[in-house]
Amino acid sequence: MTELKERVQAIERRVADLSLERWGRPAEIIAVTKTVEPERIRGLLPCGLTRLGENRAQEILQKRPLLDASFRIDCIGRLQTNKVKYIIDQVSMIQSLDRMKLAQEIDRRAQQTGRRMPVLIQVNIGREPQKGGIAEEELPAFAKEAAKLSGLEIRGLMAVMPESDRPEELRPLFVRMRGLFEHLRDEAVAGTRIEELSMGMSGDYEIAAEEGATHLRLGSALFGRRPAAKV
Repeated sequence: MTELKERVQAIERRVADLSLERWGRPAEIIAVTKTVEPERIRGLLPCGLTRLGENRAQEILQKRPLLDASFRIDCIGRLQTNKVKYIIDQVSMIQSLDRMKLAQEIDRRAQQTGRRMPVLIQVNIGREPQKGGIAEEELPAFAKEAAKLSGLEIRGLMAVMPESDRPEELRPLFVRMRGLFEHLRDEAVAGTRIEELSMGMSGDYEIAAEEGATHLRLGSALFGRRPAAKV
């Protein structure tokens, strides 16, 4: 626990140094807990981290009952429409909205449970065919259409950057994502509240913080090499 707390504090100091002066706020850490055991996740509480990111619906359902109620879980992985009904009342946000069929299913299930689900629109900024996310040129029209669904509240954007041994080469993509975020925010589309730009992971979070991420999704930077899944 001490080692984890030291890691968290070191990362938070570094992130504040990179983002506070330029952007007026330090980027917030979302702890990515894919395959991390609940016992280790609970060690985040004394560190002040209570926002988690999970990739798979199955892990969300397995872990949620075993974690303190103060933890928030965001769905950050590509979500199948047939899994929405299982997690709609288990997560605080869906960060991976990437197609209208999914938006419509989230809307339907959210209305059934009497809630308005906060979502981030995932943008495939690297134009990688194997990854989810909409093309950046499709974002304005998609956001306006999704914002008409009363069961959704669009809070911002999310991106998963291409893998690279040279993170600095990704900087232009982070800059473009910040531009898309600011444009969508300034458009003030009815039904949206654009506040979050979730980008940057363990290998490139420093660049993300410098270029205006509001939230960083960190797994190995916090937990080291991931253990085998146990719940």
